[in-house]
Amino acid sequence: MKKLLVFLFVVAFFSSQAQNVLISNQGNPTEPSIKINPQNTNIMVAGSVLNHYYYSNDSGQTWQSGLLNSSYGVWGDPVIDVDTDGNFYYFHLSNPANGSWIDRIVCQKSTDNGQTWNDGSYTGLNGSKAQDKHWSIIDPTDNTIYLTWTQFDAYGSTNPNDKSSILFSKSLDQGNTWTAPIKINTTDGDCIDSDNTVEGAVPALGPNGEIYVAWAGPNGLVFNKSLDGGNTWLNQEIFVADIGGGWDYDIPGIYRANGLPVTKCDVSGGPNKGTIYINWTDQTNGANDTDVWLVKSTDGGDTWSAPIRVNNDPPGKQQFFTWMDIDQTNGNLHFVFYDRRNYNDTQTDVYLAYSTDGGNTFTNTQISESPFVPNANVFFGDYTNISVHNNVVRPIWTRLHNGNLSVWTDITPFEVLTSPDFSRESTTITQYQNPVKDTTYVSFKLKKNAVISLDLYNNQGKKVAALITNEQRNYGKYIQAIDAKKLGLQSGTYYCTLTIDGLIKTIKVVVIN
Repeated sequence: MKKLLVFLFVVAFFSSQAQNVLISNQGNPTEPSIKINPQNTNIMVAGSVLNHYYYSNDSGQTWQSGLLNSSYGVWGDPVIDVDTDGNFYYFHLSNPANGSWIDRIVCQKSTDNGQTWNDGSYTGLNGSKAQDKHWSIIDPTDNTIYLTWTQFDAYGSTNPNDKSSILFSKSLDQGNTWTAPIKINTTDGDCIDSDNTVEGAVPALGPNGEIYVAWAGPNGLVFNKSLDGGNTWLNQEIFVADIGGGWDYDIPGIYRANGLPVTKCDVSGGPNKGTIYINWTDQTNGANDTDVWLVKSTDGGDTWSAPIRVNNDPPGKQQFFTWMDIDQTNGNLHFVFYDRRNYNDTQTDVYLAYSTDGGNTFTNTQISESPFVPNANVFFGDYTNISVHNNVVRPIWTRLHNGNLSVWTDITPFEVLTSPDFSRESTTITQYQNPVKDTTYVSFKLKKNAVISLDLYNNQGKKVAALITNEQRNYGKYIQAIDAKKLGLQSGTYYCTLTIDGLIKTIKVVVIN
């Protein structure tokens, strides 16, 4: 039977050979953060506990390092961000000589790609209350910085009268000054720093400047948003999902573990523009089966999908400490997490996952060159991190092996068959049936006269057929047959690339014999 088939937008694949780079093994580094400068992806800056900073001008192949100092003190939880002027920001906790431990969130700025940093500014100072677990997002239209974090009335207190809250502040002058923090949650948490504490507030920006943020706490995973630059927020946070087993859980060999959420929004202009994603880990499937999860909303956070499992291994193994980023040039989702799918003990690998169809399907790939064996008596940190732009993918993670801590990245090229410049209106694609056994058809519509090519690649990126080669075609709709039997295609996944005047679009063809 001949079949006319629609194909999903697809991005391609990771090289099977990982290229790990040691950033540092000095000073017991943990909880790393990394950021690529979107204006120049050769420039990237990273940080780690307590006060380490690292910078690279060759896309992460080599790194220089230094120790951060501030009159407000530097006490970990590094968060690196960058604005459209190329200024990098290093947010961290405080330990001032004249003040209290972690009594504010400090922002230090670098104007020379992370080589030197100013003394910094701060927000959140509220007597001796503890300010913790902050994250940022910068609006590329005007470089406004938005910051969200957790305030503890008294960190670690078991007194039921002591509460934890989610606070918000912003800077309109590139980190020089900050607005007075406002509370954006309605249901408070306790101060124990566990499941019933409100934590994990990672802000995201929508396509029209909306501010989105989710966090974990006594009501599970909840969400709030502001449509006016953070001046006002919903009167009641929206329930998103349960967190099975809570966000504070145990992983064998790990000093402590959490599954706090990461919120991101697609503003790429692609087919999933405006979709909000929340990524976390939990033990819904049991203490011996921690998994990586994703939910998404296509209506501004009013409603949410059911949780989608990101790790694609059989049940029964541990995946933990996830982080997510979106490539805003194409809308692809990228995840990094620790993974024990290959072992029956505490040996641990690092995996990447990515999705090119808005979180419907995921590809998982191991990126660590060798496993490590952590030690539960050594503090391992609470996070990994990842930064992605224009198909440059830079995860960062902590490795604890033989009692030694180090931070790493991976510079494996992410070979992408699509182009972010391709007009998504250039083709019309319709799906009728998939997979294909014999003959299928690719349908595309040209909006203008153009020179086109149509090629078929296998899952390893090797061209297996040239269907159309540099042909001049006029405005209109075209249908091209792909005869799987004639081409000798074996069962598997193939990628059909349509090139129009040098710009490429990719669709996926699944063949079964």
